[in-house]
Amino acid sequence: MKELMEFVKALSFVRTGGSAEEKKAAELVMGEVNRIAEETGREDIRGEYMTFQIPDAKVNTCAVQVSGREIPCVPFLRSGNIDRECDLVYLDEASDIDFAGVGDLEGKVVLLNKLTDKEVYKRLVEHKASAFLVMQGKYYLSEKEVSLYARRLREHFTKIGMIPGFVIPAADALWMIQEEVEKVHLTLEQEETEPESQNVLAVIEGTDLKEESIVLTAHYDSVPVGTGSWDNATGTTALLAIFRHFAAHPARRTLRFVWCGSEELGLLGSKAYVEQKEELLEKIGFCFNFDMCGTVLGANKIIVTGEKELQTFAEQYCKITGYSAQFGYGVHSSDSAPFCDKGIPALGLSRETSTAVIHTIHDLLPALSEKAMGRNVEFAVRMIGDVANAAVLPVKKGMPEDTRKELDKYFHREETDKEKSDKKEDGKTEK
Repeated sequence: MKELMEFVKALSFVRTGGSAEEKKAAELVMGEVNRIAEETGREDIRGEYMTFQIPDAKVNTCAVQVSGREIPCVPFLRSGNIDRECDLVYLDEASDIDFAGVGDLEGKVVLLNKLTDKEVYKRLVEHKASAFLVMQGKYYLSEKEVSLYARRLREHFTKIGMIPGFVIPAADALWMIQEEVEKVHLTLEQEETEPESQNVLAVIEGTDLKEESIVLTAHYDSVPVGTGSWDNATGTTALLAIFRHFAAHPARRTLRFVWCGSEELGLLGSKAYVEQKEELLEKIGFCFNFDMCGTVLGANKIIVTGEKELQTFAEQYCKITGYSAQFGYGVHSSDSAPFCDKGIPALGLSRETSTAVIHTIHDLLPALSEKAMGRNVEFAVRMIGDVANAAVLPVKKGMPEDTRKELDKYFHREETDKEKSDKKEDGKTEK
């Protein structure tokens, strides 16, 4: 294929899930897959698209105004519509103590430090808040540096109830509270849409153990700010280089390559693969995921999701091969997670750095290099080859109980005490 950084540069443009730009990126990946197959003489390999619909919204109007002053803002997509003046309320951490005694929040907009906890959102719904604002960044960052972009209000929130939401810079949130702003006019008009996204697939059939498979994943989409060079043009490119190696040197086991679309919107591409290729899951015994690599300064990292033996295998393998890496254990918030949810053990191979920041305007090319990319790819090829050519896979399928619980929580299947109690009572009633 092209030099590694050359393809990273070619892919370094905004390519959000479901957009024409994401489609363009998919075509670049597809073109490279088919070019590699041709150059390695593999007429049996052709890339293919897997399409799927994604939840999105078209925003017609989004505005936050204070006494005629326009506050920079972006909406939470699919959070509903609003056009009214609201009283501003700030509730610190929005804990149950903060909410105690606030009463009905109808006609009020609640300013939040962050929105990651379902319980916080549930309190907003229960208290009938008319809207919410979430601050982002630091008070000293400019509007551009804060890197605001619209994001979907995820389904585990909206199933509780619909509340229009906005994101604003921390500097403006600080100003509003310091100036004791009382009234905020909010406007949000949006229409729900379901554009098409796609995965790019390619299969290299194994030699004598071709009924057994290993899946290799990397997402090629990006968030709407920066160029997504590190996250994840690097992982996309690394997977193409790995594909080239095994196209020329097939392993004993079948290798299933998946360049995933719409990962940044909630792992939608890998979820679609698991749903549409359910019949293959029994044959897939291992997953390698590539999400960010190639930074000049930083440290290699391996995220282990599986039984204790997988952790031992990965740690000992690094010692044997002389590959320095930090280890993380548990669910990796990337495209390996839907496979792990089906009991398929996974290793996430990446490289971290403090010299760049993902999901911001600073995810650009300067922090990356051909040499660093090459080292990450070289290790990945060696490790994948040893696993794919092993007499027996070094780890068994399945997840330990603590990881299974973590997966339930990650995919928002955990039950509250009240839900458990309600189910228990329902069971008694049925009897």
